[in-house]
Amino acid sequence: MFNIGIVCYPTFGGSGVVATELGKALAEKGHQVHFISYSRPARLESFLENVFYHEVSVSNYPLFDYPPYETALASKLVDIVLFANLDILHVHYAIPHASAAIMAKQILAKQGKHISVVTTLHGTDITLVGKDATYEPVVSYSINESDAVTSVSQSLKDKTYEFFHVEKEIHVVPNFIDFKRFSKKPKEHFKKAIAPLGERILVHTSNFRKVKRVDDVIKVFNLVQEKMPAKLLLIGDGPERMNIEKLCRELNICDRVTFLGKQEMVEEILSVCDLFMLPSDSESFGLAALEAMACQVPVISTNSGGMPELNIHGVTGFNSAIGDVEDMAKNALYILKDENILAEFKANALKQAHEFDIDKILIRYEAIYASALEAQQV
Repeated sequence: MFNIGIVCYPTFGGSGVVATELGKALAEKGHQVHFISYSRPARLESFLENVFYHEVSVSNYPLFDYPPYETALASKLVDIVLFANLDILHVHYAIPHASAAIMAKQILAKQGKHISVVTTLHGTDITLVGKDATYEPVVSYSINESDAVTSVSQSLKDKTYEFFHVEKEIHVVPNFIDFKRFSKKPKEHFKKAIAPLGERILVHTSNFRKVKRVDDVIKVFNLVQEKMPAKLLLIGDGPERMNIEKLCRELNICDRVTFLGKQEMVEEILSVCDLFMLPSDSESFGLAALEAMACQVPVISTNSGGMPELNIHGVTGFNSAIGDVEDMAKNALYILKDENILAEFKANALKQAHEFDIDKILIRYEAIYASALEAQQV
């Protein structure tokens, strides 16, 4: 069994969710898991066996214009590695977690303690930071000095080699789904309340940032509802919400669109839906789409990033060019208009989701941990 430190952002974002769910699954198998972050991860319940949480405190000394989180994190990692006798630090998101872990690794080596660092790349740490020359040397160094590196899709792996001077082998280990939570629930009464006349229910979930193109969700839905009775559920919140509400009013579809805000039990909502929409500018993997597929909901998405690796075109849904709302609407109507076709896409979505079962992915991470430890001992 491994003694693992997991470093992640504690928010509802994809990297934080994946890191937390991975840690919980590792703990269930008997590994010791220590979460290290500036606040308790959102998906981490109050008590779980084999799970520990350590908070990173940052100095508010007035000399600093910006709190020195990376330095505080590196110091905390040194402390916890020694205190808990960790074997591995698994850091999620390159900036600043990988660089802090490498700093801690070098400090610990001076003290005779050797720790393996596994870095998982999630997306915007590469696709956004990668375009900023300010960070490139540090990111490249941190990746190359890690004992093992993973990315959540082949697309992200390719972009990492494109944006950074990386010589380290990158292993593609996709995101995963826990079917104990994400599966179709018997919520027919809920469905009748939303769509009393049997309307098709479309859904989108995100942080409502520009990159998610939620306005395209509205435009696609508008084209769909012009052709058939339909309702739209919007899960999440963020900076674009006001603009989206305004667009709904301009299109006069407010009575068919429901803003649900942030939701904990997303799987219960997905269980009553017929189609999931994710028209993002960029998705390194598309975790929200995978959660929908696990609940038997086919996907309409863009062909950006890792989405084609998850959403199989013409099988589990369709991929369109970014911004092509007409094509997305056409594909949505093809799926929704025929009951038999819809049933086939739903079955295919569930089948594809099972390829990303957490039990399959967990084994791959355990193998990477073992390999990283062996390399450390050579």
